[in-house]
Amino acid sequence: QVQLVESGGGLVQAGGSLRLSCAASGRTFSRYALGWFRQAPGKKREEREFVASINWSGANTYYADSVKGRFTISRDNSKTTVYLQMYSLKPEDTADYYCAADSWSTSDRYIDYDYWGQGTQVTVSS
Repeated sequence: QVQLVESGGGLVQAGGSLRLSCAASGRTFSRYALGWFRQAPGKKREEREFVASINWSGANTYYADSVKGRFTISRDNSKTTVYLQMYSLKPEDTADYYCAADSWSTSDRYIDYDYWGQGTQVTVSS
C-alpha cells in the first residue's frame, strides 16, 4: 500500500512557475507508475484531468497536450518522491493537483490508479 502527500501548491501570476512534490510512504514505491491529475473548480472527482505520468524507473514520461513543453514530471525513488515542475503557468492551469500511484503501468485514465493523495491547490492569476 502507498500513501501519498502532495505539497508545493500556491498562488502564482500567469507566466510564473511552481514545483509540486508528492512524498510517498511504503517500501514498494519504486514498483509503481505515478501520475499527476488536476481537478478544476466545479468539476467532480471522476472528471479529474490527466496531466502527466511516469513509469517506475523514470525512463518513460507522458503528458497531456495542454501541458506538453511547459510541465515536467520526474521521480526520485531513493526519496520516494515524485515531482511536477510547472513553467509558463496559465490561468487555465488553476486546479487542485493530485498525485496517484498505479500498480500496473503508466496510464492517462483516472480509473486505473489505485492510490491518491489529498491534493494541493494551484491558483494562477491573470
